[in-house]
Amino acid sequence: MVRIDLFREEFPKASVFAKAEYLNPGGSLKDRPVARILLRARERGELTAGKVILDSSSGNAGIAYAMLGGTLGHAVELVIPGNASEGRLVRIRAHGANVILTDPLEGYDEALREVHRRYEENTDAYFFADQYSNDDNWMAHYETTAQEILEQAPDLTYFVCGIGTGGSITGIGRRLKEKIPEVTVVSLRPERFPGIEGLKPLGEPEDVVPKILDESVIDYYVDVTAEQAREYCHRLAQAGHFVGQSSGAYLAGVERVLECHPDARVITLLNDTGERYGGTGLWEE
Repeated sequence: MVRIDLFREEFPKASVFAKAEYLNPGGSLKDRPVARILLRARERGELTAGKVILDSSSGNAGIAYAMLGGTLGHAVELVIPGNASEGRLVRIRAHGANVILTDPLEGYDEALREVHRRYEENTDAYFFADQYSNDDNWMAHYETTAQEILEQAPDLTYFVCGIGTGGSITGIGRRLKEKIPEVTVVSLRPERFPGIEGLKPLGEPEDVVPKILDESVIDYYVDVTAEQAREYCHRLAQAGHFVGQSSGAYLAGVERVLECHPDARVITLLNDTGERYGGTGLWEE
């Protein structure tokens, strides 16, 4: 847990902290749910010798699958939107995973549709981790991330988090609401184009809503743009935190909370390392 001082001058009564998840071994928040998904599957006899680990990912979960799957001795196959940053793809391939890229104009939902097609064509060959529907995803955050937040910042009043698979906001939101019923959970609504990597736009009828997402824990949404996310990535880097686009978006969401509640005690997440966004334009002046 680290203190974020970007708002000290404008909101001197506020306190903002973030979980530095980019310090995990795979460089992102996704190490937590992927480790639980794979280990629980082995315990249940679902992930057996010779089975290929299959899932869709925008990149960070893919790195965790490739890294941990290789450690466990399994081949890994990942369906990833074609606009995933090259830095993520380089690391996934370095761990030996097979990558299938889908049309970037179709967004994350096309990767979801494609991974289901592949699994249905050869169910015996794969362990389909299905992070968008797997309860071990949100349970990892319920049991670890949320518990750490409660121990490290028990006086929080707001939690700001986006939606990718829905695992972090569901798991953390449920645990926080159980222990601190008055806490306010704020989620983000990213612009649809050019989009914010790792965050899912929701609200249109054709959008695929993650099955594990518990929207009842969300008190309200704030809109964020890619340009706002970029601005905060640069500000965080200058403050010593080199993080990716979604983390910048989370801090833009924190600013929106503080504009209405200038004395709030806010917790958020720094999801991944900025080193995997080279070539995306995020770090261009």
